[in-house]
Amino acid sequence: MSLLITDVGTLVTNDPALGQGPLGLLQDAAVVVEGSRIAWVGPAAAAPAADERFDARHRALLPGFVDSHAHLVFAGDRTAEFNARMSGQAYSAGGIRTTVAATRAATDAELDANLVRFLREALHQGTTTVECKSGYGLTVADEARALRIAASHTPETTYLGAHVVAPEFADDPAGYVDLVTGEMLDACAPHARWVDVFCERGAFDGDQARAVLTAGAKRGLIPRVHANQLSYGPGVQLAVELGAASADHCTHLTDEDVAALAGSETVATLLPGAEFSTRAAYPNARRLLDAGATVALSTDCNPGSSFTSSMAFCIAVAVREMGMTPDEAVHAATAGGAKALRRSDVGVITLGARADLLLLEAPSHVHLAYRPGVPLTAAVWRAGAREF
Repeated sequence: MSLLITDVGTLVTNDPALGQGPLGLLQDAAVVVEGSRIAWVGPAAAAPAADERFDARHRALLPGFVDSHAHLVFAGDRTAEFNARMSGQAYSAGGIRTTVAATRAATDAELDANLVRFLREALHQGTTTVECKSGYGLTVADEARALRIAASHTPETTYLGAHVVAPEFADDPAGYVDLVTGEMLDACAPHARWVDVFCERGAFDGDQARAVLTAGAKRGLIPRVHANQLSYGPGVQLAVELGAASADHCTHLTDEDVAALAGSETVATLLPGAEFSTRAAYPNARRLLDAGATVALSTDCNPGSSFTSSMAFCIAVAVREMGMTPDEAVHAATAGGAKALRRSDVGVITLGARADLLLLEAPSHVHLAYRPGVPLTAAVWRAGAREF
């Protein structure tokens, strides 16, 4: 079956060859979907016939959001920790261990139900591609089951055994790195596409992070790095050196870090939900963009430091607090996220791309930042299927 979506007020294609500017904007446009793919894009007046017709009523249509950094396989609640932070206590990586205990105690069915709930929540807000990390098990069995559960819902799964040192290894971090790069990796690699490490004070230093990433790469996993979130450190430089798909957080950057990102294929993935939820300084997106780095926006959805699944919220915060224009933020939340996942079939509305589409209850994509906190999702298609 083919579907014609017509009378689109503003169409964001993310293909400059199709329309105006980096977003490839088209006005009074139409899109034809055949099966799961985009079959035609252009002016509504020139649109071919299709089996079915959907009238967008002059609303904005854009690619589904690509959330390239999320931690969704977990159990438990950290409301008390958030409340303490909002009462003046500082954030540190140690709170992760609270979620580890709850996750270990949960059944597979409970973890799967939680994941499905969060994925559905994200989908209703326009997110059609989600990366999902392990990292709340920190044992061989618990990390492997987290990835098995995640892989049943998304192909973008990330082995994050090196989230923090497991509590059983508190006095033997080198032993834990050996486990992460050995038996745990063996159990997890078949269920993962990516390998990640939290390179940060209180988690893993540069040498430990290098060991984790290189071991994962030898097993065919592609590196990505939690880098420079809480302080200046080696994470960004390591990500670039090892050809990581992304360096995520990038809150504390030297001029050398910015230059390294700008001169590489490594995407700087910014996660404003984390700074919002920890009252930390926001990353400077303007500095990265002006240097020529590729920027992605993602939610970092997790129960401790960024418990939001809303990419629209992240867009609004990035525009208000991080120096991005609305166009740049929308591009970062779609095409930027796709590049961070090394995907060319999502984050765009071009011929042959997967038909992941978000229709807004608004005439322009700018409303995502212009009307923060307002539910603007009118319809979502994923792989050509109308989700709601």
